[in-house]
Amino acid sequence: MSPPRAEPVLLGPDIDDLEACHGCNCRLWGDRCQGCAQHEVGAGHPERPARLSAALAGLRDAGLDDAIDLVAAQPAPLPAILRVHDAALIERLSALDELGGGFIDGDTAMNAHSFGAARLAAGAGLVAIEQLRAGTHRAALCVVRPPGHHATPSTAMGFCLFNSIGVTAAALVAAGERVAIIDFDAHHGNGTQEVFYESDQVLFVSLHQFPWYPGTGRVDEIGRGPGAGYTVNIPFAAGTSGDAYRHAFEAVVWPKIEGFRPTWILVSAGYDGHRLDPLAQLGLTSGDYGDLARQLVAMAPSGRLIAFLEGGYHLDSLASSVAATVGAFADVSVHAEEASSGSRADHVIAAVRAQHGLR
Repeated sequence: MSPPRAEPVLLGPDIDDLEACHGCNCRLWGDRCQGCAQHEVGAGHPERPARLSAALAGLRDAGLDDAIDLVAAQPAPLPAILRVHDAALIERLSALDELGGGFIDGDTAMNAHSFGAARLAAGAGLVAIEQLRAGTHRAALCVVRPPGHHATPSTAMGFCLFNSIGVTAAALVAAGERVAIIDFDAHHGNGTQEVFYESDQVLFVSLHQFPWYPGTGRVDEIGRGPGAGYTVNIPFAAGTSGDAYRHAFEAVVWPKIEGFRPTWILVSAGYDGHRLDPLAQLGLTSGDYGDLARQLVAMAPSGRLIAFLEGGYHLDSLASSVAATVGAFADVSVHAEEASSGSRADHVIAAVRAQHGLR
């Protein structure tokens, strides 16, 4: 079998002609203006449809049109969602859907299209598995919304309805795979952590701002029962730069990955750690995100890397950071900001290493 092509697959359900909507020359097969772009919960809400447009425009502006293949997502089957979520949650969201939407909490809401959008977002990873198993690509990025990593088995929260990365990981585990999830969103992925907290088949590693929403993600949250040691939290203070993330990858993430030996790596790619993002106070740049993406490509078995768009609410920095990620996936040089420098957060890294017995 020939090695997978460098071009990553991008999955999203929203448009069938990017040239018409964004002025570029690549295509996305699927229903026009369905699903993710129609999930909208009010003027001024930071998790808005313009995020998708910004991400795709960033790829165009970086000259990545010919470096990617775009494929439509499909809705996740309900049995796949039920591997992760309680039936009661699905029933509650379905009931809100029938009413045309409503608020779940102060931050999280639905309109008449949100339930379908969440199923499409959750299904994107399942299609990505099929695409990568075909052996034609080495990575995939699911450009979808709403995000998912805050959704717990029983609760939609933090802008998230279904835990898309969790649905994908659970499908892989059901097929006998070992899955590592790397979450670099500025906010701790509490939902993903809860889903797999007692599993030794999923390694969950989160790098996030702390203390910050949702208040979880301390160093001593390491898993429970068979899952003890398979949850790794790396909590950074506000203002943390890319040097600390690179140090964390070298001193914690790489050793844990090498010890776990996953057959797939999934990534919660949140870009709200960018220095310009309004919903966090970290100090990353698009260059830092490119650095992290290159390391993820090196970590993952060939053709076994899937990333999911999570946070990122400053549109320009979202665009440039997604482009830096896809450029790294495709092994194409793109213009990005300089990587940021600063404290290596030695005390945090030392605490995490001690908690997990890394010597």
